[in-house]
Amino acid sequence: MLNRELLENQLAEFPLFAYGFLNPKTLDFTERVRYICSTECPMYGKTWACPPAVGSVENCRAKCQAYPNCLMIATITEVSDIANVQEALDTRGDHEAITTQVAALMQQQGIQPYILSTEACAICEKCAYLDGQPCRFPEKMHPCVESHGINVIPAMEALGVPFISGENVVTWVSLLFFVE
Repeated sequence: MLNRELLENQLAEFPLFAYGFLNPKTLDFTERVRYICSTECPMYGKTWACPPAVGSVENCRAKCQAYPNCLMIATITEVSDIANVQEALDTRGDHEAITTQVAALMQQQGIQPYILSTEACAICEKCAYLDGQPCRFPEKMHPCVESHGINVIPAMEALGVPFISGENVVTWVSLLFFVE
């Protein structure tokens, strides 16, 4: 059983913009988000963390909603030019490190979360997906939230978390699904 009070005390030690617990059934899964992956993301079809490898939006919904609980964590970072996509993407590392640390805190309590984060996965120089091989590091790879077709903005709004926090501010979000 997750000791939420302990976890929340630990979360207070991280540079989180916000966090909150939510019911996965309240998440907005939509083909529109997946469409953006398939038409705008250069990683589409190139990694186990991205579509189509993660499965259909309906399969992703079923997988996420099989968990009764979800912890959303968000970090923000300022960039010099929000239109510079590479500069924004270069700030993901800190968020990914925090996501991994939060997952470790949950694991210390015996909780094994299913993690969605910001990655198209860059663990390996060349993803095994391209060679038709299984993922080499499935315990380290976190598919991105969008790969599952999740529009996080309604969830953030429900938790009272603004998605846009300033002109040149990037908001990163991770979802950690779990069973207590």
